[in-house]
Amino acid sequence: MKKFSYLLIFLLAAATLFTACATQSVGNVTDPPGFLHGLLHGFIILFSFIASLFTDYEIYAFPNSGFWYNLGFLFGTMLFWGGGGASSKRRKC
Repeated sequence: MKKFSYLLIFLLAAATLFTACATQSVGNVTDPPGFLHGLLHGFIILFSFIASLFTDYEIYAFPNSGFWYNLGFLFGTMLFWGGGGASSKRRKC
């Protein structure tokens, strides 16, 4: 168990170190994607992921309008994947 703890601490430290190097240029954005674009991007997330494996396509729009884009992305993903409602349904015996 002690060995596992050291490995976990090492992996977390390495992940933190490597994410500190990640940068993205913002540029000059006049009309960033908002709620409706987030909703669309969340709804087509599976197809976007498959396209990103073979091309230089990005799943998540950057830069975006922040909270509203994230909320739309979350709702779109929940609509596509069912939102967890199907798993909470009770079975009839």
